[in-house]
Formats: sequence, structure tokens, C-alpha cells
Amino acid sequence: MPGQPDLPDPAHADVDSMLSRKFGREVANYFSGSPLNRVSFLRADHGFISKAITHPSTSFLLLNDLAPLTSDPSHLAYANHDDVRKLIGNNPFEKTEQEMISAYNSSITLPLVLFLGLDETKKDGFEHGIYSGTPFFAIDVTPKGSVEKEAQSVIEEMKKRGLAFAEGRLNMTLNAPEAAIFAQARALTDWNARNPFCGGCGQPTLSINAGTKRVCPPTDIASLPTVQGGATTTEATPRQREACVTRKGISNLSFPRTDPTVIMAVVSHDGKRVLLGRQKRWPPHWYSTLAGFCEPAESVEEAVRREVWEESGVLLGRVVIHSTQPWPYPANLMIGAIGQALPDGEKIHLEHDPELEDAKWVEIDEIEEALRVGTSGLGEAAGSEYKEGGLRLPPATAIANQLLRAVVGGFLDAGETSKI
Repeated sequence: MPGQPDLPDPAHADVDSMLSRKFGREVANYFSGSPLNRVSFLRADHGFISKAITHPSTSFLLLNDLAPLTSDPSHLAYANHDDVRKLIGNNPFEKTEQEMISAYNSSITLPLVLFLGLDETKKDGFEHGIYSGTPFFAIDVTPKGSVEKEAQSVIEEMKKRGLAFAEGRLNMTLNAPEAAIFAQARALTDWNARNPFCGGCGQPTLSINAGTKRVCPPTDIASLPTVQGGATTTEATPRQREACVTRKGISNLSFPRTDPTVIMAVVSHDGKRVLLGRQKRWPPHWYSTLAGFCEPAESVEEAVRREVWEESGVLLGRVVIHSTQPWPYPANLMIGAIGQALPDGEKIHLEHDPELEDAKWVEIDEIEEALRVGTSGLGEAAGSEYKEGGLRLPPATAIANQLLRAVVGGFLDAGETSKI
């Protein structure tokens, strides 16, 4: 079993600034810190995207049923253009977006191709104006629809090379930079797979903007049966699709969603204990910080207070944001916070929301010891110094771990420099 990967480096950690002196350096969590410049404004640039997809240096991350292609548990593996040509063709972006929409055919399965960004540290000859670097794309090679045979062929070829698609719910053994690349690719692939139909009219949608938008085309050239005058006919020319609300107003687009989620380390009013909870499905002695989804028209601070009260009955006063973590299962942004209980609000009761099996206040020194010897991924063994029956906590790749380290590290200490 590989060891836990390093976390991404904080941005500009070596640069002195007023904010870093006041609040400490930025905290970077696992799944963040991508080495790629997304250059998102170039996704709709037909000249750029067409040149990038066919360049000899371009790297393609393949996902089969959301599992990434890997060379080992710590490293992704990449295909080149020749490897995927049989699936995506020479240039899937040969047509402009408007031409793709006009030629839309709902009976043809187009492989999903996502532009992820440029690795500007690698100068392999690709240039577009002032931008240069190695282009990175992701391709959904899940066998399905009219390209099932081609996709299966690509998968088998990768397996012949000794590569593997890393299956499982979590891929948290990847090195930090590639974990961030995978997180972006997985979240976008999953979103496209979950949105094959328009939310406005229910008709099939088309992926555009290099995989980051979906459109409801006004016409369809598929040979689909339609009813005219009581008789079924097959149209050979593009037919007008049913009216759709997305074709009115500002835009005819559907964008990827990200669901904000709060996760919080809750300290007692005297700062000497931390509130932890556990779910029934977790292994024995395993606890973590509380978490929950933000609701519409609710601030992050309000969501933290509400979720803590609903799950544990504890009432919070001051709430501060610590750091955030992308969580691509399927598309969450974990907003890490630290909250402090009110002096008369520390009583625990689980009668509101039955989500937790247990919740308890834990002394700081017990948490500190558990962070030292009792962390691991779910289902994995703790450190060699762990004694059975001791507290178990999430690994460093989880933002819950980082929040608890901030608490035991003295973020509550008075002074000019914060340790958050």
C-alpha cells in the first residue's frame, strides 16, 4: 500500500506580504494546486483548440467510467494523439461551435473531449500567440453508444502496455499535482455524463466549449420518426426541435455545477476541546469533523452554525473560514471553517438530524496524539504506534485533518500573527 502523498505547496509561500504576516501563509488542500493554466477564455477559440488537440506534445488523460488511467497508484498515465485517433478522429474540434450546433445529430455518440489547460513549465513546441506549454486534455473512453467498439479498443491497448484504470470511489494516493489534474477531469466528465438532457425541455444536449458547457441545439439532423398529419415520417433534413426556454434570454447554455459544502472544526468555548462526530458506516473508533451542504440564500457562516446545531445540538458563536478543498465526488467545494461554541451551547444531543451515530467533545491532547499515530484512509490501517481503541482520524489528504491540525497548532492563541 503506498504512503500518503504530499500536499500541494501553498501559493507564493516564499513571498512576504501584509496578509501573510497577519493571517499566516495560505493553506493548500489535496485536489487543489493544479500545475495547469486553464486559460479558460481560449476554450472557445477555434484556432487554439484545433491546434492544441492535434499537437505532437499533447497529453491525454483517459477515464473509463470515471477511473483514471495510471501507471501506478501514485502516477497518472497519458496517451498521445495517435493512441486515441480511432476514437476521437483526427480533430474533434474541426468544426466551429456554431457549425457543430448546426450539424447536431442526436443519434451519433460523440466522445467527450475536455480541454484541461497548459503546462507552461514544459516547452514542447506548442505556441498560440503569447501562450505556450504542453496542452492537456481528458477523454471519456467509457464504452457506450455508437463508439463502444472504438472505446473498448483504446482501453485494451492501454492495458496491453501494463497500464491500469484506477477503480474505486476515491483516488487519494496520486501525487498532489496529478491529483488536481484528475479532480478537474473527473468533475467535468461526471457533470457531462449526468446532463445528457436539457433541464429546460428534456431534449438531448451537445457538449461545447471544450467540454465545459452544454447547449440545447434548435435543430437535429438525426433520422428520427416524427408525426405529420397522423402518419409517421422520417426526415432527411434538419428538423426544428421543440421550443426551449434556454434559447431565450441571455444564453443557450448549461454550465458545470459546483456544490458548496461546509466542513468545520468546532472548539469549545474555553478552547480546550473539539467536537467530533461519527457515522454508523465508519470503522470503529473513527471520528471526524462535522460537515454539510450550504443551502440557497445562506451564508457560509450561517451554514456552519445550522449544520452543527442540526447534527449535534451545539450552538456556535464566531465562525472563521480556514481553507477550501475541491472534492470531485462528484463536484463539491469543501469550505473549511473553524467555529467556537457559545458558553451555554455546548450540550450535545442528536435528536434533530439522525445523520450521526455519535458526537463527543475530545480533549486537544487526545486529538494531537491521534493526528500523530491514528490517521489513515477509510479501511486502511493506522500508524505502527497506534494502540487499538484509540481515536482514529482522517488522513492529511482530507481537509478535516487540516482543520484539526490548525486547532491543535494554536490558532486560538492571542497575538499579532494568526496561526490559521
